[in-house]
Amino acid sequence: MTLNVYLSGEIHTDWREQITEGAKGLDVSFQSPVTDHAASDDCGVAILGAEDNKFWHDHKGAKLNAIRTRKGLEDADVVVVRFGEKYKQWNAAFDAGYAAALGKSIIVLSQPEHQHALKEVHAAALAVTDEPRQVVEILTYVLQGTLPK
Repeated sequence: MTLNVYLSGEIHTDWREQITEGAKGLDVSFQSPVTDHAASDDCGVAILGAEDNKFWHDHKGAKLNAIRTRKGLEDADVVVVRFGEKYKQWNAAFDAGYAAALGKSIIVLSQPEHQHALKEVHAAALAVTDEPRQVVEILTYVLQGTLPK
């Protein structure tokens, strides 16, 4: 069995690398949004032209990024949604809701102190984790049926 995993959410730490490195040897394909913050923010105006109003600047970028995000979420077997410590990832909450509406298996990666704020997202998830290692252990269990050592 091959799993297609979409890694959504926070872009300021190396959690994606921890998961992809830990999953080496598993039959997993990983996808994610563009994680270059400046490129993601400015793609719309860089490609479609400048905007004087910041709303339209962001609007163009959001629409272009949505092409990749929708494809990644729709093709995913599992969606991992990471909520970081410092910034509010409204886009990650949106991705989790979209994934839930698509009937995707969701794994949330967040801090215990955010449990209350994320209770609805957690309720839609099949697993809620604190560490990237736990995501790798879940993927290993799903694919191989083995528990961590």
